[in-house]
Amino acid sequence: MNTQPELIPHQGEACLASVKAVKDALYVLSGKWKLPLILTLSNGPLRFKEIQRALGEITPKILSKELKELELNEFVERKVFSTVPVTVLYELTPYSKSLDKVLDELRNWGLQHRQRIMHQPPIVSED
Repeated sequence: MNTQPELIPHQGEACLASVKAVKDALYVLSGKWKLPLILTLSNGPLRFKEIQRALGEITPKILSKELKELELNEFVERKVFSTVPVTVLYELTPYSKSLDKVLDELRNWGLQHRQRIMHQPPIVSED
């Protein structure tokens, strides 16, 4: 017989654990580029310039920083090939697949939210 009280999500200790877990996730995936970067690499390995072109307005400095952070958190692997000139490819690690459900849900929510916002009448100020 289980004598421990059942933890109810978002109450008491379970709430604190949830908050910590969400903060950890946001810390690792923060910023406007990490998730789009992961989505870009989901089609296969790419070179730095290919990633930059695919993302559009990201600067080389920011892209380099984001790739390093994703590599530190084991989502991206950097492979260097001794060709002339040197070829560097970035690709997702097997661990990055742990984000598949999160990205699917985030995409679905984003589509629903965009549709909701685009179909609401504008807010008119009564000033």
